[in-house]
Amino acid sequence: MKKLQAWFPTLIYAERLLTKGGQAFNAELLRECQQIREYDQPGVNWSAKNYPGGYTSYGSMDQLHRFSSTFDQLRSHIDKHVRVYARVQDWDLRGGKLQMTDCWVNIMPRGCAHSFHVHPQAVVSGTYYVKTPRGSSGLKFEDPRLTHMMAAPARKTARKPEQQAHILYPAKATQVILFESWLRHEVPASLIEEERVSISFNYHWL
Repeated sequence: MKKLQAWFPTLIYAERLLTKGGQAFNAELLRECQQIREYDQPGVNWSAKNYPGGYTSYGSMDQLHRFSSTFDQLRSHIDKHVRVYARVQDWDLRGGKLQMTDCWVNIMPRGCAHSFHVHPQAVVSGTYYVKTPRGSSGLKFEDPRLTHMMAAPARKTARKPEQQAHILYPAKATQVILFESWLRHEVPASLIEEERVSISFNYHWL
């Protein structure tokens, strides 16, 4: 055995949703995201209290893949990436499958943020980026061991990124990011005027 080895990896997956036709499909999703916001007054009201400055359908329409053929297409494309992610994790699903259960829109203008949180009871969570103007906030992940490092010294910021307490994945339109639902993450406050549009989702083991 080697003198020094790394164990217990936390795996984050980032890949283009489609190798062909991604831009056209993304444009269709963007139009529908904007239409949903115009239609969803309960979601606008919920967002005013729980998502200051922005809009999310999380509190009103959180199963969009069940009501929209466009979002169901998105679900079908993401399913393929989730299967790859599950294989890399070496998960034994015992005859079950990972199935999308929740899917909602997020629109973030300047000043809007989403503080650190997890997605309880889900297995895989993720985000698909629809519109990411230059300067859009990325997705920030926290080392899951952080709360247990009671007396550990701070790490030098210039060293290996995988040893830092936080890692930031840039927001890139047409890209999907997958991670285990227990992993704490946040979206820092947007510093740009243009809207950042994303679609978040959860997969349960059924």
